[in-house]
Amino acid sequence: MDTTSIISLFFGVTAFIVFNAVFEVRFFEGTGRFFLGLLDTLAEHLGRYNTKRYLERIKKERIVKRKENVYAKYNRLVEGLILDFNLPLTLESFTSLLCICFAIVVLVVVIFMQNVTLAVVVTVAIFIGLLTYFVMQSKAIKAEKMESIMDAEDIICPLAREGVLVAIKKVMESDEYIKPGIRPYFQQFIDNCENNGYSFKQAITLLNRQLGPKFDNFTKKAIVFEYNERKGMADIFLDIVDENAVLREINARKDRIFRKMNRDFLLKTVIIVLFFLYALSVEDFREFMLYGTFGKVINTLMISIICISFARTQALQGNLGPGSDPK
Repeated sequence: MDTTSIISLFFGVTAFIVFNAVFEVRFFEGTGRFFLGLLDTLAEHLGRYNTKRYLERIKKERIVKRKENVYAKYNRLVEGLILDFNLPLTLESFTSLLCICFAIVVLVVVIFMQNVTLAVVVTVAIFIGLLTYFVMQSKAIKAEKMESIMDAEDIICPLAREGVLVAIKKVMESDEYIKPGIRPYFQQFIDNCENNGYSFKQAITLLNRQLGPKFDNFTKKAIVFEYNERKGMADIFLDIVDENAVLREINARKDRIFRKMNRDFLLKTVIIVLFFLYALSVEDFREFMLYGTFGKVINTLMISIICISFARTQALQGNLGPGSDPK
């Protein structure tokens, strides 16, 4: 842009601002209201559409057994993320938001790549990497929850000879023993047994559903002990303490291995990126990689390989852990 064009643009913008100020046109205010109204209308229609899809899915799942395919795995993955991160979303609204973000990122990448096909490939790779990162954080949340459950079991089990409900009430008297993340579930269990008319089996089964599969063994033994108590039978709970000790040792070993894998991957990725940035200081290389078609293809392959390798590494870690079967 030459000097004459810049000066003309400057005078044009100045005249426009003065015109709005003198005559109180409020151009931007009206335009802003228009776009906000348009977004509000689109969000309302999208919300209705997602609600309709959600109701249809729930009805279908009650009638037809879900088949194990790519869509079922995606649904299970997203539902797990929503639960772990306590997102105020349904599967349908999450998918809609993901599609909107995908379209926006594609448009942004197209500006730099100047190629729609390569932009789509890069965006897919980026979203795979982001989704993998959130899955990694989700596994960390699950591991923390499992550790909290094991800590609670280790304290409750030696006290269970007086009764499971009595033991849980004793442990709940102090804020130190049961972590805040699972404490409300145990308080609800006590309220269900004492105030809400639940039988012990109903209350402990609900607690099991809230805490997940790690609590299955304790729940089974608690039901047997509550309805078939005999002298010396309370010792069955001590097996859980021994199992938790073994499980902690296994998880500690896995955690060390996984940390080393993640550290090695991060180090290799940083080395590649730094070498690439250093190579860009060479003018011919920069022209080829940033503006040449073949160079853009190489960049696309590099980004895709890094993101997919990251996803593969985390998938391998997922197959090896955690120390309890998923529900």
